[in-house]
Amino acid sequence: MADLIITAPVKGWAAPLEEVPDPVFAGRMMGDGVAIHPTGSTIHAPCDGTIVSIHAAGHAVTIRNAAGAEILVHTGLDTVALGGKGFEPLVAAGAVVSRGDPLIRFDLDAVGRAATSLVTPVIVTNSDTFRIERRTTGQMVGIGEALMTLVPIEAQARNWAQDGGETHRRTLVVPLVHGIHARPAARIGACARAYQAEVEIVAGDRRADVRSAVALMGLGLSQGDAITIEARGHDARDAAEAVAALIASGMGESAVQAATPAPAAAPPDAGPAPEGALAGLCAAPGIAIGTAAWLRTDLPEIVRDAADASAESAALDAALARVREHLTASATRGSTAQRQILAAHLAFLDDPTLVRAARQHVAAGRSAGFAWRDAIATQTASLRGSGDSRFAERADDLDDLARQVLLALAGRDPAPRSIAPGAILLADELLPSQLIGLEPGSVAGVALARGGATSHVAIIAASLGLPMLVAVGASLSQIAEGSRLVLDADAGLIHVDPADDTLAGHRRRSDELQARRAAALAAAQDECRSADGTRIELFANLGSPDDAVTAAARGAEGSGLVRTEFLFMDRATAPDEAEQRASYQAIADALPGRPIIIRLLDIGGDKPAPYLPLAQEQNPMLGQRGIRATLAHPELLETQLRAILGVRPAGQCRIMVPMIASLSELRAVRATMDRIVGTSGAQVQLGVMIETPAAAVTADLIAAEADFLSIGTNDLTQYTLAMDRENAAVAASVDAMHPAVLRLIARTCSGGARHGRVVGVCGGLASDPLGIPVLLGLGVTELSTTPGFVPEAKALVRRLDLDRCRDLARIVLELGSATEIRARVRAFTQELA
Repeated sequence: MADLIITAPVKGWAAPLEEVPDPVFAGRMMGDGVAIHPTGSTIHAPCDGTIVSIHAAGHAVTIRNAAGAEILVHTGLDTVALGGKGFEPLVAAGAVVSRGDPLIRFDLDAVGRAATSLVTPVIVTNSDTFRIERRTTGQMVGIGEALMTLVPIEAQARNWAQDGGETHRRTLVVPLVHGIHARPAARIGACARAYQAEVEIVAGDRRADVRSAVALMGLGLSQGDAITIEARGHDARDAAEAVAALIASGMGESAVQAATPAPAAAPPDAGPAPEGALAGLCAAPGIAIGTAAWLRTDLPEIVRDAADASAESAALDAALARVREHLTASATRGSTAQRQILAAHLAFLDDPTLVRAARQHVAAGRSAGFAWRDAIATQTASLRGSGDSRFAERADDLDDLARQVLLALAGRDPAPRSIAPGAILLADELLPSQLIGLEPGSVAGVALARGGATSHVAIIAASLGLPMLVAVGASLSQIAEGSRLVLDADAGLIHVDPADDTLAGHRRRSDELQARRAAALAAAQDECRSADGTRIELFANLGSPDDAVTAAARGAEGSGLVRTEFLFMDRATAPDEAEQRASYQAIADALPGRPIIIRLLDIGGDKPAPYLPLAQEQNPMLGQRGIRATLAHPELLETQLRAILGVRPAGQCRIMVPMIASLSELRAVRATMDRIVGTSGAQVQLGVMIETPAAAVTADLIAAEADFLSIGTNDLTQYTLAMDRENAAVAASVDAMHPAVLRLIARTCSGGARHGRVVGVCGGLASDPLGIPVLLGLGVTELSTTPGFVPEAKALVRRLDLDRCRDLARIVLELGSATEIRARVRAFTQELA
């Protein structure tokens, strides 16, 4: 039994793995285990055994005990990037050690300052053969104290030779700047487990099963190493291509591109980048021409300890007050999106849990800067540990707040450096306050090495009309300050120092684009009809009454989606009926006589609300969210239905049910609504969002009882492809133009048509100029876009003949990839010019 007891390898606070601010560890992609926030500076053997591997950077060690359990101790996060600095390995691979023997010594302060986090996961990497029966969390543990008790489970043996099928190979060069260490090894294994084929990586005369992170790390693969991915089985080709695409993408760690990158690793709308151009993902459309201006944030150095607690407390109070004053002033101007984000920052600044944690650190002798940074880090760890994109956005907001307070503590202005007018802003990442704090009109466009297309910064850029590219990668750093740039966000490209004739061509295209947009805006209030006279309703997606005012000015013929979460988030109690009704009435008043489709609350495990007692979920996107959550809390549902039904004139507002997976959920909502309406005879349309494959496949059944259908392409795409659009390794492949998604949309349209129901699209594909011709060809008759895109969407629809769109749809449904489909649609739209 001794072999099945794993003891703490370092002194510190033991915590659940979910608190690790890294989805690879928190999501158990490496295996199950426990996290330790270390207070000691030496890693000790957690059991008797043999050292399987110790990373060249000295931060991670794997030991195998006599029972066969393989235990990885990974000191800190992103510590591989330190290249061994601050670490001193005390053993070598192959060494036989006893429980408690020292394995790695590290500089606690130096590593703590340089690393993303010091939290140290202790992982059972072969969790398929050992289950954790008991674990210690939520308390301090000392070296040698019981941390986990393992129970062997019988592994299911598999004879790969009996699977049949082909052998498929892909050869490429490792692009990861730190080689294949723990995090990429886990992600490669998770990718391979989606297939039945056996997948191995071969390097010279060595090979490793990619499902074993330990075996894969044991290859010691470095950047530039040539490898062969070898898959055997009936789905070998797909498995090999998927693993190759993941590795070639760099997984956010590559400094150079692989020699043979897979197509899926590139942005879905991008072919090969022209010479002198860099490729990225479009986060906000448009073209910008200007000179490169780098924004780099040099945060002040933080000391851990301070002698005068009262002085540090006063300094913290002064810094919080200064940042609060800055945020309050900034929140009085700008777009609705900007004001909402800054209001959230103000709420975080006054969060009692956050402030109390910082003050406790100060009282314990820590400096104000260290105390504030540590308090923020504790909160962001749990948010990022969820693996959910919307939690991660809140963590980004907290990081932004940490930066502002640390600058204020150092006596520096939290506002970013001044930028010359017309510049293209370049940064590794950008925080909301940095973009909001720029002088209006000082930036023509934005390009980021990292970042996501649905982040708060992307939302702000779109609201400001700034073209923006994200996920350009490490190659962005090659652009020198002052370089002449063309940022073509529509094409997903940055042209660096183009020739004069090339630049002139881009200027002409930019001028033409601006002229088209001006003409579209001038005709924005006209009714939307296609070139052949078919009526297509052009609505706007809204998140507040202010958005409704903007949408009306831009010619929206109604709202295809009112996101009611803006009323429910970032507060201690749910809004009552009167508050909700007032907001819905304000939206209806801003769009008089035009239909308003209000989506019922889409909240749940992925969107936290303190007043909604939902259990912690390992995968909240597949848990109690949307209509599942509100049906479980009928008081929320009934209050919201009463508020919507109270809007006047009666019937202007329609009700839409989110995250439908079965007809029974629609029936439950209708029963509640009918009971509220009673005998009044009020006629209110009740429709559904089609955002799960289950709803799309059974759209004909749902349409028999729903008054309308509206397709949410964002969630439908990620659920169909089983890819998180915020995961950098796969984000470029999360494309609603994937043939599987388009076939589900086609099935939804045919199911709605069978019962004479309107089928609309309120997801991101409705705001994609390449998506609109395909959607109309598939049978969609209502589009709901971002408010700012309404005029251009109307102008595009007016140029489209539906018979030609139907022919286009039939063609693209037979193509094999989103890349092929986008290329075909791009050729189609160019013929319209």
